[in-house]
Amino acid sequence: MFPRIAVLTLFALLAGCATKDRIHTVRVSVPEQKMVVYKRGVEIARYDVSTSKFGLGDRRGSNCTPLGQMEIARKIGGGQRLGMKFKHRRPTGEVVRPNTPGRDPIVTRILWLRGLEERNRNTYRRTIYIHGTAEEWKIGTPASYGCIRMRSRDVVHLYQTIGEGAKVEVTTTLLPGPYVRTDTASVPPAL
Repeated sequence: MFPRIAVLTLFALLAGCATKDRIHTVRVSVPEQKMVVYKRGVEIARYDVSTSKFGLGDRRGSNCTPLGQMEIARKIGGGQRLGMKFKHRRPTGEVVRPNTPGRDPIVTRILWLRGLEERNRNTYRRTIYIHGTAEEWKIGTPASYGCIRMRSRDVVHLYQTIGEGAKVEVTTTLLPGPYVRTDTASVPPAL
């Protein structure tokens, strides 16, 4: 017989390993203001995003978007309505419609990032997220205060696709060519 505490510890370790997403990676191109999601190295989605209007970096209080390798540390907001406003990572009960004048809250979903390199070590403490924005009209241009903003419907799709532990890279390089979904059933047979 194993001691009860040893069995519980073993289950906790196994559960922790099982929940880490090791098949999805996300790449954000700052110059293009676009995000690509990969599953086992194959592109499965592409989204327009907004990074910081203050530039790039990880200094505390800078409002910059950090560069480099990160991971999804926590996912917050599953099951909430589109446009649900969050304050201190908690839903407030208020739903904000897209492009409501004068409104700029964090909405819909939060994917909290943790830096994995020296140059982005403050990312988690700075509460840098991938999140929904009510200012959807600004998507595609640098407009945030450090976070990576997405349209509500896009951040829900991303939230449902990737798990905690998924790798995220924010880069100043361009992404590979445009995402083209191919349907092999519609390809004519070779002659």
